[in-house]
Amino acid sequence: MKLNEITNTSGATKTRMRVGRGIGSGKGKTGGRGVKGQKSRSGVAIKGFEGGQMPIHMRLPKRGFNNIFRKIYVPLNLGKLQEFIDAKKIDIKKTITIASLIECGIVNGVKDGVRLLAKGEIKSKITIEVSGASASAVAAIEKAGGSVVLPVAAKSADA
Repeated sequence: MKLNEITNTSGATKTRMRVGRGIGSGKGKTGGRGVKGQKSRSGVAIKGFEGGQMPIHMRLPKRGFNNIFRKIYVPLNLGKLQEFIDAKKIDIKKTITIASLIECGIVNGVKDGVRLLAKGEIKSKITIEVSGASASAVAAIEKAGGSVVLPVAAKSADA
């Protein structure tokens, strides 16, 4: 076999349909777009448009509430943390911060912080600084001899 003898398997490639090349081609004149109107033109994007009638997504009642001030925390389970410690990707001699968690790749896309959850178990004695933690996660880390540093809540105006 030589380089000039290499070909595709028969049926592997299909020639594309050339539209608008005369009525004898079967895709001539309108090029498979039907006849006239907005959709026969190029650059049409009318997904929810109903010809001027109020679209259904605007007619139907809305439910629920989206709080624009909500905090979005990235969850971090104790089991996952222990896996990274066992793999020597996290240095337990230093305080584990959000920056060090991002650096080692255990969390990503952190918006408002990291919340520590108690799924799995922790065996290492660590000091971790996170935005939030469940009570059971704090208890599990303290049972292993470590500590959790949480940010001090801002004092309220009436206090």
